[in-house]
Amino acid sequence: MTLVSAHRCLTAADIEAAIAMGADYVEIDVQRCGDGSLVLLHDPVDVAPPGTLTYADALQLLAGRTRLHLDLKVQGGEAPIVAQAVDRLGTDALLVTTLDDDGVRAVRDWADAEGHDLLVGLSLGRGLRDIPVLHAIRVRLTELFPAVRYRRSGANLAVAHHWLARLHVRRFARRSGFPLLVWTVDTEDSLRYWLKPGRAWLVTTNNPEVALRLRRPDRI
Repeated sequence: MTLVSAHRCLTAADIEAAIAMGADYVEIDVQRCGDGSLVLLHDPVDVAPPGTLTYADALQLLAGRTRLHLDLKVQGGEAPIVAQAVDRLGTDALLVTTLDDDGVRAVRDWADAEGHDLLVGLSLGRGLRDIPVLHAIRVRLTELFPAVRYRRSGANLAVAHHWLARLHVRRFARRSGFPLLVWTVDTEDSLRYWLKPGRAWLVTTNNPEVALRLRRPDRI
């Protein structure tokens, strides 16, 4: 059965709703503000807006209730952030993703040193709007054929935008023996495709209620 992760749960209400509907994972984005505080935000800021949920408070809400998909938006200091989640939730209720190869390496090295069996994924499919054309082409090629990056980073979970997964990453994951996390799958047709048994291990979606409905054996 393909698991379902509720995408971008950045408030207490989002987290509670995802838990209530029975999502298998709750996905949060963690940023570090200018003062060093860790908060749940998708985009970087120097000062978090009033009412922004802190990372510590989010872990408190999640502990013992569901599994966490921790998407790190920071560069540097990743291992201590992950250590907080492991302390609160354990490794069985946690997976970690980031776009940064060095961040994956740092978390995997920490996990290995501490004896933790932890899923850590290098996410493929970053936005390239402000990147020079030639560099953007090189980045896309390393995402379509990511074996070298995965080997160097130590990632043990394949993570890809849904169109990259269809083009090649799904085959790469299968050959490498990695679970495949596909993001962000929102349309009913695309959800129906990725929820077919054997296509993905986990699907991240902004419409988890639709995914959970479609996942019923009589609906696929």
